[in-house]
Order: sequence, then structure tokens, then C-alpha cells
Amino acid sequence: MRQLTVLLMMAFLLSGCGINNIPTYDEKVKSAWAQVENQYQRRADLVPNLVETVKGFAKQEKETLTAVIEARSKATSIQVDDSILNDPKKLQQFQQAQGELSSALSRLMVVSERYPDLKSNQNFLALQSQLEGTENRISVARRDFIQAVERYNTEIRTFPGKIWHSMLYSEMEPRENFEATTENADEAPKVEF
Repeated sequence: MRQLTVLLMMAFLLSGCGINNIPTYDEKVKSAWAQVENQYQRRADLVPNLVETVKGFAKQEKETLTAVIEARSKATSIQVDDSILNDPKKLQQFQQAQGELSSALSRLMVVSERYPDLKSNQNFLALQSQLEGTENRISVARRDFIQAVERYNTEIRTFPGKIWHSMLYSEMEPRENFEATTENADEAPKVEF
């Protein structure tokens, strides 16, 4: 019974003196690096999708607006006078041009109803904002990783962590800090339209 009490007292005392700090800090380093990788993956997933989305919206707007402009031009190029009413062929051409303009305007209205704030410049601003936010998230994740490495390395190099490291955790090496040397993963993608 006495040995059990001494063992429990030792465990209690040792738990408060930093014996668990090294593995705890090591796990925080691993977690922080996983978050850096998570943000790189987020960027890798997000950027192509955003670029394609903006391209799609810009294309849809462009096609719709071009159709409206062309239909308007065609509809207004036909001179409306009394002779049009007397010439069924000219009347049909006029009505067809007006129908094309109505159809183009209808498509524009559908686009507007589905996406009331759909404007290419806003999409590009949103893309720019998302890219900036993603780069900021990566920066924060890198900072957190650097701080976790600093805390871990400090723990295994200072008292009492140095003692626990030499006695119990000698296989756990000091961690290398972040260096931006990876070829593609840590470079912001170039966005071209």
C-alpha cells in the first residue's frame, strides 16, 4: 500500500513538472504543420475552382450582353416606315430581329434574377478577396507552425525539459523550422484570364 501511495505521489509530482510537455509540444508541432498543409490544399482546391467560376460568369455575362447588343443592333438597323407594313418579308425580318432582342433580353433577365449582383468586376474582386484570404490563412498557419516548433525546441533545450528529453524522449529530435523552399506547394499560383 505504501509503495502504491509513493508511486501515486511521484506520478502526481511528475505530471506537474513538465514530463508530458515534450510529447504534447511535439503533437502541437505536428498539428500545426498539418494545418499548413491543409491551407496549401485549400488553396490548391480553391484557386482553380474560383478562376473557372469567374471565367464562367464572365463568359456568361459576355455572351448574354453580346447577344443583347447584337440583337439590339440588328433590331435598330431595320428602318421602320410605312413600307415595312406593306412588305411581309420586311415585316417578318423586323419581327424576327425584335424577337431575337426579346430573347436576348429575356436571357439577361434570367441571369439577373438568378444572380442579382452578377457583374464581372465584382466576381474578379471576389476572386481577389478569396485569394488574399487564402494567402492570409497560409501565413497564419505558417506562423502557428513556427511558434509550435519554437516552443518544442525550447522545451527540449531548457531545464527541466532537457532532463526529461535526455531520460525519456531522446529519440525525439529538435524540429526544423519552416523554410519556403518547396517548389510548387508554397508558391501562390499565378492567375491568368
